Amino acid sequence: MNKFTRYLRHVVYLEDGIDRDKAAASIKKNIAFRGPNVIILACAIIIASVGLNVNSIPVIIGAMLISPVMGPIIGFGLGLGTNDTQLLKESVKNFLVMVSISIVVASLYFLISPLRLSNPTELLARTRPTIYDVLIALFGGAAGMLENARKERGTVLSGVAIATALMPPLCTVGYGIATLQVTYIYGAFYLFLINSIFIAIATFAVAKFLGFESVATDEFQRRRNPRIVALLLLIIIVPSVITAIGTIRDNNFAINAERFVQSNKTIGSSYIFDHQINLEGLNQTLDIYLAGEALDLATKQVLLNNAINYGLHSDQIIFHEEAAVQTINKNEVIRDLNNHYLNTIQELNKRITELEVELAKYKGAAQAAADTVKK
Repeated sequence: MNKFTRYLRHVVYLEDGIDRDKAAASIKKNIAFRGPNVIILACAIIIASVGLNVNSIPVIIGAMLISPVMGPIIGFGLGLGTNDTQLLKESVKNFLVMVSISIVVASLYFLISPLRLSNPTELLARTRPTIYDVLIALFGGAAGMLENARKERGTVLSGVAIATALMPPLCTVGYGIATLQVTYIYGAFYLFLINSIFIAIATFAVAKFLGFESVATDEFQRRRNPRIVALLLLIIIVPSVITAIGTIRDNNFAINAERFVQSNKTIGSSYIFDHQINLEGLNQTLDIYLAGEALDLATKQVLLNNAINYGLHSDQIIFHEEAAVQTINKNEVIRDLNNHYLNTIQELNKRITELEVELAKYKGAAQAAADTVKK
């Protein structure tokens, strides 16, 4: 066991590969937003906005690689870790400049863009932050700070920029302002704050762990910063946990609803030919579309009682019997069902083809990014 412990310490030993002075100097140099950084940021925001506008993942990834938004955030975390009040002030000031430029540019783009939004779900995904976003930002920030502290840097920062996805939420805020949709503004900005704060907190923790020298000598300042971190954690993490609980609840409802429908496809002389799961708002519902003979009250009640076994409440199930009749021609029902499923299969095949094209673009962009980093 002692031999294994010594080997483990040797594997995770960090001291030989760390340059604290170089890391601090590099982070401080990259927090400023003026001159070329402003133009680069504006270009990156426009590229990311176009990517969201046309639902192009490779374009969004490219924008995240270009953007310099992480500079002030990592600077803020280092300032907390080293009790550097001046660095904290500079980081906050440049962070506000960065956010303002990003939102203004994105808003202007979506105001004047002639392109219609091709896939609103891509933007909606940026408005529902959960505890999982916290974990991504936390571990991404830790990896980013370790990369900054390494003597020999690699490609980690590029990966952190992609994983934490700081650009798309800011673009979504701009879209919300341009279209006057408060839900987009609030949700996307909250997601951006989660990413930013937990990257900073991870930077703070790594700076403490690596033993970066404290600038302040005042004991009050040394105790104040950990309290700031604890307050930020409380403010940010509680709403995200609530959102995560809602996401898990919606996911469980969707799974149970699918199981219920598959187990009750045929009900006497009736058929469930389609269904729709609604997760919007506070209440989830399952819409069931029936063909064949109309269900009598007793049969409906049996079906509703069976739904309880799948974790569904009777008031969550809505019957649609517009296609059901009292007397049926079974051949016509089978023909209609065949046509319905044929159309569904054609739509799914079309969507699969579109996703394959997008995946090919993504792989090409990722390979190009890797080749660029290697050069």
